[in-house]
Amino acid sequence: MNTDYDLIVIGAGSGGVRAARMCASHGAKVAIIEEYRVGGTCVIRGCIPKKLYVYASHYHEDFQDAAGFGWEVPTPSFNWHKLRDNKDTEIQRLNDIYTRNLKASGVDIIEGRGILTGPDTVDVGGRLYQAKTILVAVGAAPFVPDIPGHEHIVTSNEAFDLEQLPSKITIVGGGYIAVEFAGIFNGLGVETELVYRGNKILRGFDDDIRVDLGAAIQEKGIKLRLEQNIAAVVKTEHGFDITFENGETGQTGLVMYATGRVPYTQGLGLEAAGVALGKKGEIVVDPYSKTNVHNIYAVGDVTDRAALTPIAIREGAAFAETVFNNNPQAVDHSIIPTAVFSQPEIGTVGLSEEDARLAHKVLVYKARFRPLKNTLSGNSEKMLMKLIVDQETDRVLGLHIIGPGAGEMIQAFGIAVTMGATKAQFDATVAVHPTAAEEMVTFKTPEAE
Repeated sequence: MNTDYDLIVIGAGSGGVRAARMCASHGAKVAIIEEYRVGGTCVIRGCIPKKLYVYASHYHEDFQDAAGFGWEVPTPSFNWHKLRDNKDTEIQRLNDIYTRNLKASGVDIIEGRGILTGPDTVDVGGRLYQAKTILVAVGAAPFVPDIPGHEHIVTSNEAFDLEQLPSKITIVGGGYIAVEFAGIFNGLGVETELVYRGNKILRGFDDDIRVDLGAAIQEKGIKLRLEQNIAAVVKTEHGFDITFENGETGQTGLVMYATGRVPYTQGLGLEAAGVALGKKGEIVVDPYSKTNVHNIYAVGDVTDRAALTPIAIREGAAFAETVFNNNPQAVDHSIIPTAVFSQPEIGTVGLSEEDARLAHKVLVYKARFRPLKNTLSGNSEKMLMKLIVDQETDRVLGLHIIGPGAGEMIQAFGIAVTMGATKAQFDATVAVHPTAAEEMVTFKTPEAE
């Protein structure tokens, strides 16, 4: 069969771009198809703009803290349009870099929506392309429930580009996207409430982290509505009326849903190609990212394995090594260092205390304290440092931090936990003083059972 390409990648996000460039470097003729902009969720409407907005929202508190260190700061004002426009400039710069790097690698960029018409053929706007191998890397899309008024609801996709900041926002969800945006809007001066159907936010995280973050965000002025959900949204002259499932009502300036993302597989032609899907619409793959169709693979959020940009990149690289470099690689999803850019920030790696106790006899070391910076500033916010150790092997099973710099710290601690470091090895490490991170190598006494 004559084919146009050795590989066609559908989706130019983090995983797809990494796979395309690496496969091209191994000598493959590669095309990548993208219907929106090169860079994907992370660069265009995810990690990067979110972190920029997190930085922006911190200044409100930083100005207040500065007074304790002798700084007299005039009453600050905030310009939403300037932040939004500067963000757009940076995203365009990154988009251009991604595009330039793909072209420099010899990858053809095809603009449009790619739809599979068979196991080796992709339709883009009526033109058919054939490839020996196809990689699907289209990511996931925000979920919005089909409730009355759902057409008025925004998601993280739209929140970055609002024409005006609302005076009040109601965010539905309790995961990392929800708590991050709650911190962003609250820091930018928007009255913020967070609605979550569970009894504690951040399901799946260590319980101490969940409790401490819930308390901290409320101290910052965020209203937390737990064990509640929205039943209907009605547009009014001044904003929106909300009806909750328990019958309560309220008013807000904007409703945002951050209740998870679903694999972006609808209308992709996967059925025509014979690709098997899971219950959530995710593409089912083996450890080497191969689907049930011998020449079709999938990486990233569309597989619903671990919806994180670094994982998509790892999976894309492993695919390239496996299929085009005769070097089979599978990505280990068992230990993933993770940061949540909530306020305060979270860093975590390994098992939560609750999960660790299911399979191990553990020792738990824990410290809560005010960071040094918060002493002169008068900021009452505290940090939590937590270490979970297997009592029999002395191996560190989990490490959890909430407080300033947690995301940066967890990258380094993640190396140790991934390597299987023991508590004794942590103890043998010289502390860097004065830092918050030194707590992790100076723990002496575990918590009593």
